[in-house]
Amino acid sequence: MRPDALTLTVSELNALVRDRIESDLRFADLAVLGELSNYKVYPSGHHYFTLKDQDSSLRCVMFRSSAVRLRFRPENGMKVCALGALRVYQRDGAYQLYCSALIPDGIGDLQLAFEQLKQKLQKEGLFDEDRKRPLPAFPGRIALVTSSAGAAVHDMIRILGRRWPLSRVLVVPVRVQGAEAPGEIAEAIRWVNSISAADLIITGRGGGSLEDLWAFNDERVARAVYASRIPVISAVGHEPDVTICDFVADRRASTPSNAAEIAVPDREEIADYLYGYELRLRQGMDRVLREKRRRLELQASRPVLKDASAFVDLRRLELDRLCERLSSAGQRQLIGKRNRLTHCAAALDALSPLKVLARGYLIAGDRKGNPVTSVHQLQPGDRIRLRLKDGSAECTVEKQEELSLGTQKALL
Repeated sequence: MRPDALTLTVSELNALVRDRIESDLRFADLAVLGELSNYKVYPSGHHYFTLKDQDSSLRCVMFRSSAVRLRFRPENGMKVCALGALRVYQRDGAYQLYCSALIPDGIGDLQLAFEQLKQKLQKEGLFDEDRKRPLPAFPGRIALVTSSAGAAVHDMIRILGRRWPLSRVLVVPVRVQGAEAPGEIAEAIRWVNSISAADLIITGRGGGSLEDLWAFNDERVARAVYASRIPVISAVGHEPDVTICDFVADRRASTPSNAAEIAVPDREEIADYLYGYELRLRQGMDRVLREKRRRLELQASRPVLKDASAFVDLRRLELDRLCERLSSAGQRQLIGKRNRLTHCAAALDALSPLKVLARGYLIAGDRKGNPVTSVHQLQPGDRIRLRLKDGSAECTVEKQEELSLGTQKALL
């Protein structure tokens, strides 16, 4: 060891290095480019991470007071520019960058935060079209959640009053710019829903920079719009301006003035519409009345209405003719039936057995009254009854004789 060598304790050496670094103004305001790794957020709100490139790494810390100003969500592998000062942690003899801000490399922090929140909410379904509600056709009450001092609110009130004066307008004043604005906007939307103060909500503001419109890119506002039971129109900035609130709202308007035009119908258009209906109704009624009048005139021209007695006389003549026809038809039916009866009686008389008896024939029957038609039914000594033309006689069979086949054929 050289006699003139500087002898220091570890604490003294670390303090010396700290003083040298912190006294150099070049290390007091640095912008360091690198890639994030080992990014961690502790319950205290402090952020710890490492910046690295292809050859080296640098330990970094961002305290809660600085981290709350971050517009985006840092992720491992993201290339950033870290702003801050280089300091030495004397106890460990390690130096690290105390960051005051992080800027995404190649894209603004606000734009990156916008894209990150957009992707997150889209995955959760907050932008789905099928959940968006239709706007009421004729809203009775409209709540304007916006600044009461801006030109936008006056434009909306003027247009709403001109287009549809029947709607009542409720202005819910909130800040639309600054750190407190997102919380006020979200709370105002929830308040309008809690007391059902309106049929429709319009929230927004006039144009401005991305920073000016940032309150409507806040997640709290997006979730309040999503949870609203009342339909919401987002009217932020001008036509090119697009915010997260626009994606979640039930309807996006290009400007606050356009939101007022969307919210209510034009009374002049409604008047023209109703006049067209009135005209068609009158024309339809005229057609119906003309047809009824024509039918009335047709009925009035009928003879029965002109001379009721003529109608009765005509019907009396028709009744007489009908009676005459019925009488004639009845006579023809009666004569026909009588002739048929006479014919049938003559036929029955011709077939009557009494006619046969009158010609000298007789009918033989046994004692029970059954007709005897064959000699095989009789035996000598049987008693039979003979029916004659003018009476009957009982006889005893003394002998039976069967005719030969030839004789039977001769008789037939």
